[in-house]
Amino acid sequence: MSTENLLMFADSERDADMLYAVGMFVPDPFIYLRVDGRSHIVLSDLEVDRGCKLAPHCRVIPLRRCVSRLQRLKEKSTGTAQIIRLLARERRIKKLWVPASFPYGLARQLRSLKLRVKVKPGLFFPEREVKAAAEVKKISAALLMAEVGMAEGIQALRQAKIAAGGRLLYHNSPLTSEKLRSIINVAVMQAGGLACHTIVAGGRQACDPHEPGAGPLRAHQPIVIDVFPRSQKTGYFGDITRTVVRGRASEAVRRLYDTVRRGQDLAFGLLREKVKAAAVHQAVQRFFEKEGYKTGRQHGRMQGFFHGTGHGLGLEVHEPPRLSATSTDVLRVGHVVT
Repeated sequence: MSTENLLMFADSERDADMLYAVGMFVPDPFIYLRVDGRSHIVLSDLEVDRGCKLAPHCRVIPLRRCVSRLQRLKEKSTGTAQIIRLLARERRIKKLWVPASFPYGLARQLRSLKLRVKVKPGLFFPEREVKAAAEVKKISAALLMAEVGMAEGIQALRQAKIAAGGRLLYHNSPLTSEKLRSIINVAVMQAGGLACHTIVAGGRQACDPHEPGAGPLRAHQPIVIDVFPRSQKTGYFGDITRTVVRGRASEAVRRLYDTVRRGQDLAFGLLREKVKAAAVHQAVQRFFEKEGYKTGRQHGRMQGFFHGTGHGLGLEVHEPPRLSATSTDVLRVGHVVT
């Protein structure tokens, strides 16, 4: 672990670095300070007891105590910037490294108070990129939640009846992307996860990689289902994508499906220590082109393999390393990728 003096001001519900640092969910922004390898967090009275219990590796400083010190010092303001300066002075710190997401207004206040704040280049916690065994278990648990949602969605498709014109009926009502998405999301929630923006895109909608899908689903057409829930307990993500057909898939869809499966096997064979992530993507793209699926723009739209091959997974659904054409990442033991 680096001994650089670090500062963050964020909530840990949405900020992955803050959650990684403290290991507990706090809904409102709070101060995190790491000095000489020791972590300190400033919490309100609402969170102090919980912080002592859930973040034993951090020294918990009550916000009220900091405000009282500033008042005794006759400070005009007892705001966040003044509290950070107080903590820095007590520890004889003149410079702090902050993440690129650090609030600009707060940074300006700190500089006006003669405290140097610099954006730390690269990843704020580089160690986040390589997952420990405990993190792999948390990701696996989130993937299980995704599998539960996926299984419920596929079961609903199996139960759907094919009506005239290829319409799908579920309990005598049209089966829509919205309905199937709600079935998946409810199952994920019951398994302990939170699903957001789950993709259920059928027919032509399935050609747009991040199209969420809307309207009636139809038989004999590919339906892309992408489930990427976040564990409510740990904050780690799972991510699973499947392409399914209710009814009979066309020969063109069957051939494409088989090509993707073989492309995936090719990528798995290349995932090794010190391999360039971009090289994995380029190999898969060359394979697809050899099979007749060229990548490029035609008639005003992208076609072929213009999606990335994969990405890192952890406290964010998309994080390094990226397996894409423009990636500069190099694979390491401990990377978890889709």
